[in-house]
Amino acid sequence: MRIRSRLLLLILSILLPAFVIASCAVWYVYKEQRAAEVAGMSEAVHALALLADRELLAKEAMLRALATSPAMQQGDFRAFHGHARSLAPPADSTIVITDLAGRQLLNTRQPYGSTPPVGKSNLVARRAAAGPDATVVSDLFFSPVGKRHDVALQIPAPVAGQPRYYLSMGMAVERLAPLLAQQGVPPTWLMSLLDSRGTVIARSRDGARYIGRQVSPSLRAKMAAGPSGVHYGVTLDGTPTVAFYSRAPMSGWTVVLSVPSAEMRRPAIAAATGLGALILVALGVALAAARIFARRTAQPIEQLRRAAESLGRDEPVTAFTSGTMEADAVSAALADASKRIRDNTALLECRVAEAVAAAERAQRALLQGQKLEALGRLTAGIAHDFNNILQTLSGALQLIPLTTDRARVQALAATCQKAIARATKLTGQMRSFGTVQDARLALAQPDAVVQNMLPMLHSACPGSVRLELDIAEGLWPVMVDPLQMELALLNIVINARDAMPDGGSLYLGMHNETVERAPQGLSPGEYVRIELRDSGTGMSAETLARALEPFFTTKPVDKGTGLGLPQAYAFARQSGGTLVLASEPGAGTLVTIWLPRALGAEGSGEGAFAAPAAITGAATGPVLFVDDDPLVLATMVEALTVAGFEVTSATSGDEALAKLAAGCPVRHVVSDIVMPGLVDGVGLARIVAERYPDVRVVLATGHTERRVDLPGVRLLAKPYDIAQLFKALEEV
Repeated sequence: MRIRSRLLLLILSILLPAFVIASCAVWYVYKEQRAAEVAGMSEAVHALALLADRELLAKEAMLRALATSPAMQQGDFRAFHGHARSLAPPADSTIVITDLAGRQLLNTRQPYGSTPPVGKSNLVARRAAAGPDATVVSDLFFSPVGKRHDVALQIPAPVAGQPRYYLSMGMAVERLAPLLAQQGVPPTWLMSLLDSRGTVIARSRDGARYIGRQVSPSLRAKMAAGPSGVHYGVTLDGTPTVAFYSRAPMSGWTVVLSVPSAEMRRPAIAAATGLGALILVALGVALAAARIFARRTAQPIEQLRRAAESLGRDEPVTAFTSGTMEADAVSAALADASKRIRDNTALLECRVAEAVAAAERAQRALLQGQKLEALGRLTAGIAHDFNNILQTLSGALQLIPLTTDRARVQALAATCQKAIARATKLTGQMRSFGTVQDARLALAQPDAVVQNMLPMLHSACPGSVRLELDIAEGLWPVMVDPLQMELALLNIVINARDAMPDGGSLYLGMHNETVERAPQGLSPGEYVRIELRDSGTGMSAETLARALEPFFTTKPVDKGTGLGLPQAYAFARQSGGTLVLASEPGAGTLVTIWLPRALGAEGSGEGAFAAPAAITGAATGPVLFVDDDPLVLATMVEALTVAGFEVTSATSGDEALAKLAAGCPVRHVVSDIVMPGLVDGVGLARIVAERYPDVRVVLATGHTERRVDLPGVRLLAKPYDIAQLFKALEEV
């Protein structure tokens, strides 16, 4: 953990308890505020309940005055009827006289003398419960005479001190609504007046809609449980509220003050929020100050850490001043150590560099000497073979002028052809490490190649080495340079032979294989798999890693050149495949060559000389022959002329383009690829294709570093037979 984090934890350990205490204080303030609000609301609703009783007491006083009136005491109901109607107009209220059994004797809402209706209030039941001398108040009822909801107040009306009648006053509940509206509660609050059954008598809002409806059962249950309290519920119009209720002692009615829950919580929340915000601001300021202090305290330690890392990376370290004595002392020590380490490192690097340079010079000299020695042996062998070929050609060519027998001349010419074929094979071996040899690729049957070179393979293996062949039938054709394939197989067999000085077995197998995951990054497809496995000494991991490097060899200087396996690998890659090595010390070596199946390809074989007389039709016409070698130019121009072509010659691509631009009639262009000048054979072919689309091009090459990929251009490999040239001119 970083020191800054530790400092922050220390400060937080002090601040967090204070924050917890402050949070408890906020919660206490919130609870106290809520309790104060509840107490205030409860007192307010109790006062409203007393106000409702006071309104009824005023009505009771009026009834008692009527009960003691002379008309009532004398039993003059007609006079009482008129007097009562004047005090309590029928539009607002009704005065009713009933006997002790509860039957109506007089009703001021009806004309005097008419039959009074049967009362619908519960005054009789209330009277029975309260006794003959009590003042009783009815619940809400529907008056059949007034066609409206009323409530009634009843008192005893004795005559001459004896109970004779009950005097009642019925009041329209609409007259009670102003009593609630006059209290000035906020418009979002709701004040309701309920009878003893929980039925709405009056409402401060939407009274006409809800008069006569009962409140929720949960509120009625709480009202039945006690005279006052708080109820959390929903009003009849669906608003969540906190309802404060209080029952009036005289009437038994209940006043309910409903405050929306959100408004009820708002003051307490506002107080708690204000205090909480103040605490958070204080905490934020404290944390900011703590962070600044921690950063300033940890900055020297962080600088020391960076200095130590720089010291570990061998970078220069400079001392700094932070104001902290301990940190400044460590910084100075690190700077001094950095200087000493860098001085020692520079000295050591200088000495190591000198030693490495000396070792590299010695290694390069040794490697160069080995390469030159191997190259000298290779050159000597090639020179020996070429001298033999030249000797054969020289002897045959010297005998031809001295011989008049045509059959003998033909035999000497055949000998020259064989010498040329041998030279072609030798140059193919010399070109084995070239990158582009398209003109040498030909369609070949792998099994046929092996069958043709079996005598050579057997001669390469001594009697102590047993050659085992496992060649499947129906092998797919491959597009390869047959000479390079023979050389690759021969090189691998020779390496296997040398790895078995005491004898052993050499397995050579060829099979078709369709693979989905080809090795060495090859594309999935169809391949011919060639395996050569020996039972020799094998190779170590270090030797296996370098086995494909040119000139790398583990054999004595006079036994190997280090070109065998590299030539085989180069052959496999140039053929579109690859070569994979697997070996372990004492377990032998497995060499696997993967060659892709050739589809729809045509091979170029070695044919005999074809007479010019065989060329007819499309093979005639003007030909532009381009080659920088005067001997090749003279020979091939003569051959084409004898065959019936009109030949124009050029010694470079620039000269050929000049003759074409001058209007020289040309149907075919035969050109070497590698030539001096600005335009080589490939460039000439490309320009001819663009400017002269009717002219056909044949390119000849012994070796080129450029791949020829031009549509309609035919390639010939030097040296080529004249018959091959004629055939190419006929095909393009």
